[in-house]
Amino acid sequence: MAEAPDTIGLEPGAPEGLIFNPFDPVTRADPYAVYRRLREEDPVHRSPLGIWILSRYGDIEPILRDARFSNDIRNARSFPLATSSGPEFEQRIERRAKVMLFVDPPDHTRLRSLVNKAFTPRVVEQLRPRAQEIVDDLLDHAIERGEMDLIADLSYPLPVIVIAEMLGIPPEDRDTFRQWSTDLARSLDPLLPPDMIDVVERSADAFTEYFERLIADRRARPGDDLLSALVAAEQAGDRLSPEELVSTCILILVAGHETTMNLIGNGMLALLRHPDELARLRADVSLVPSAVEELLRYDGTVQMTGRTAKEDVTVGGRRIEAGEISILLIGSANRDPERFADPERVDVTRKDIKHLAFGAGAHYCLGAPLARVEAQIAFTELLRRLPPSLRLVTDRPEWRENIVLRGLNSLPLTW
Repeated sequence: MAEAPDTIGLEPGAPEGLIFNPFDPVTRADPYAVYRRLREEDPVHRSPLGIWILSRYGDIEPILRDARFSNDIRNARSFPLATSSGPEFEQRIERRAKVMLFVDPPDHTRLRSLVNKAFTPRVVEQLRPRAQEIVDDLLDHAIERGEMDLIADLSYPLPVIVIAEMLGIPPEDRDTFRQWSTDLARSLDPLLPPDMIDVVERSADAFTEYFERLIADRRARPGDDLLSALVAAEQAGDRLSPEELVSTCILILVAGHETTMNLIGNGMLALLRHPDELARLRADVSLVPSAVEELLRYDGTVQMTGRTAKEDVTVGGRRIEAGEISILLIGSANRDPERFADPERVDVTRKDIKHLAFGAGAHYCLGAPLARVEAQIAFTELLRRLPPSLRLVTDRPEWRENIVLRGLNSLPLTW
């Protein structure tokens, strides 16, 4: 995490006028025009900061599966985005090393195995009735008013309630951690203003203290929930350290709702901007599962991820040296015309949608089955219960400042 520069530009000699600046409000609202130019003009390029930026599906998908590329930033030979050094910076790096998202096998394999059973398609299907109850209740309240903010009224509370119940978090605590979650989602961005780094650290500390109290309670009074199961693994002594236990709980909670919230919000915006596809989906809700995959491809939550080369690797004719960092533009790969026909158009009947919205390889999103179930129910009920007159209140909804996780602050709807 570091202070954001004016641009993340291209190296000298790159196509004139082509600048990748994900912090620009115009780019944040619609990054896909820049992605298209990157794919066409400089798909594997090295920025002045020494970071590689990759934009093609054919380059990104293999890297996500390639053990020569690491999720662990400690393998980087330098930290070109860092504006600080010393003990505090080193502590932040070590803190990341306790999080499953940022480590490699065998630690990643060990940590993932502890929670994998809770997110298998079979187990997640058993949550479908409860998710249906939550959606029905949330929509009941919205329909009474005749308008709704899709984010505040449905796409945020639905996954939060589900994941909190899985962990065994008391219902009265849900509002307590909302801002902490928002702040930690920003921490995924490679560049942050200095004041935001302080905010993130304070929220991380608050989250840590909260889970330490909850874990102490579960040690004394175990329950039938995921947190109790993780506490039991930690008490076994050789599978999970206390620091890893807290980090895993925070990751499950934050990742468990951020991605689904944005999937539902981004997806509904896309459908309302493609009225013919929305009408097709209304006419045949059996298309909802494939439509969810298409919406993940078209405007997914995770726009980019990072990898560090552990040895010299050639990608697209360019040599990425050991220790160099690559930014993989997932959002660009999912609109690559070399992989998807007519990629700039939503097509709810599209076949063979092998998108990268959930990643690929060892770090494929653990919560993908749950996100799919929640989104399928949400879209089905939105189509079934809200009338064809459903429309956006504004043509320019406000996007969150995040650049890694793409999502809306709000999405006001009326009918």
